[in-house]
Amino acid sequence: MEGVNRAFTRGGAYLARLDPAKGTEVGTLRPVVVLTHQTLLDVMPAHVFVCPLSSHSDPAYEALHLVLEPRDSLQVTSYALVEHCRSISMQRVKSERLAQLDATEIDGIVHKMKQLIGT
Repeated sequence: MEGVNRAFTRGGAYLARLDPAKGTEVGTLRPVVVLTHQTLLDVMPAHVFVCPLSSHSDPAYEALHLVLEPRDSLQVTSYALVEHCRSISMQRVKSERLAQLDATEIDGIVHKMKQLIGT
């Protein structure tokens, strides 16, 4: 991110370095969807709340995963891993936007997060 002027968008998919992972956390360099509200993104916060993506879905967590069809630079069917949502430093974001989710998809992730936390 250093030296690059980026405009982040809510629902944008970006590559982020999620290592070091602990236990069963997802790690590696992988796409994440930014869920932070746009008004906060406009002032370039130090941290953003993200939902990691994967090309695989564990059947045990299928009810919490949202299927995302390929588009733009997301070239394979992906799954939003809602049980792995977390806040990360903006320094972990390593790419320009790969793709943009639509409002229905963002709402789908938020709905599954509400299921996860029981609201």
